[in-house]
Amino acid sequence: MARYRGPLCRLCRREGVKLFLKGTRCYTEKCAFERRKYPPGQHGHNRGKLSDYGLQLREKQKVKRIYGVMERQFKNYFEKATKMKGITGENLLKLLERRLDNVVYRMGFAVNRRQARQLVRHGYFMVNGRKVDIPSYLVKPGDVIEIIPKGKELEIVKESLALAEQRGFPGWLEVNVEEMKGKFVRIPDRQEIQLPVQEQLIVEFYSK
Repeated sequence: MARYRGPLCRLCRREGVKLFLKGTRCYTEKCAFERRKYPPGQHGHNRGKLSDYGLQLREKQKVKRIYGVMERQFKNYFEKATKMKGITGENLLKLLERRLDNVVYRMGFAVNRRQARQLVRHGYFMVNGRKVDIPSYLVKPGDVIEIIPKGKELEIVKESLALAEQRGFPGWLEVNVEEMKGKFVRIPDRQEIQLPVQEQLIVEFYSK
């Protein structure tokens, strides 16, 4: 499947908000968004006010880029969210939070979702004792995610876990740093998914 291969900081500047796509760099003064808080391109300083459609489109693009999914896959998530009980926009975010690559990132095994996706694809993680190499695998409450013995020796994992432990872990996850394993306790509530997005605009975008 095709993936964006360009500069990640450019995406943050395009959306006008930090998407934390580069891990630890996003927390330092080296972050490009901190130095240039305007859209990329020749006319970045002179961008006009967005229309309602433009606002909806940008919100959709923002969420896609945060979770690293492509258009067709994102639309499939939205269609699945519409068939679930509850608020469609919140259901969409909850589905995306259940992706294995996102859970691996939230548990601190990777500094960003892109790195988490790569580790999952390379077969470094098990779910309930079974190796899973599909980043889009939807984790269920009660599932135990554990890195394979070979992966416990990776320096990038050790460093990432140390940083994540300092920042703290989400309340819907249980993480054992010493054993390098964690449990997906429950699906998070909307207020626990701390993302700078207005999911209702995405619902309006697809409702046209």
